[in-house]
Amino acid sequence: MIPLSTLGDGEDAVIKKIGGKPDVKRHLADIGFTIGDTVSVITEQNGNIIVKVKETRIAVSKEMATKIYVM
Repeated sequence: MIPLSTLGDGEDAVIKKIGGKPDVKRHLADIGFTIGDTVSVITEQNGNIIVKVKETRIAVSKEMATKIYVM
């Protein structure tokens, strides 16, 4: 498993684990990050990573992306 923040533009991966405190996990689940879903990196801009998950584009900070482990 690797952090989402290490993927490059255009790469796809499956979410395997979400780390962090309970409130961080809940926030990520609320915005669409769930274990088993595919996430696609669109691009990185100004320290944020733009991803596509569940047919929705979402911007997450690099710090938050290090808590999402993919394979």
